[in-house]
Amino acid sequence: MKHLPYFCRGQVVRGFGRGSKQLGIPTANFPEQVVDSLPADISTGIYYGWASVGSGDVHKMVVSIGWNPYYKNTKKSMETHIMHTFKEDFYGEILSVAIVGYLRPEKNFDSLESLISAIHGDIEEAKKRLDLPEHLKLKEDNFFQVPKSKIMNGH
Repeated sequence: MKHLPYFCRGQVVRGFGRGSKQLGIPTANFPEQVVDSLPADISTGIYYGWASVGSGDVHKMVVSIGWNPYYKNTKKSMETHIMHTFKEDFYGEILSVAIVGYLRPEKNFDSLESLISAIHGDIEEAKKRLDLPEHLKLKEDNFFQVPKSKIMNGH
């Protein structure tokens, strides 16, 4: 995974509606174009890094890239869980993420409870790793300093 850190940006689109409802873990979904543009050597799995919505603050995040075996998706997806409580949905906003590290491969689970437990473990592990100096510095990367005019143009 020589492409890490990997930076990408795109408009938040509606996902499968499972993150908040079934898992209690809200996710922001990227459109297919962003997922299809990932470098070939970024394998499916769970990653961690930094994210911001619009011109908002930068927060810790975990992102699942892949097929979500538990749900048997037919399309590859990229679902970002931002470790921050937002007052409302932000569909249509620009999500900027910096993927800085890899946690684990994708895998199937025998129950919803075991999936939820694994996600909570991923979140805790990501929080610890993102406090390391080499990852913390990426929170301040110029990538997140988006001029307001750029956001309004949808880029």
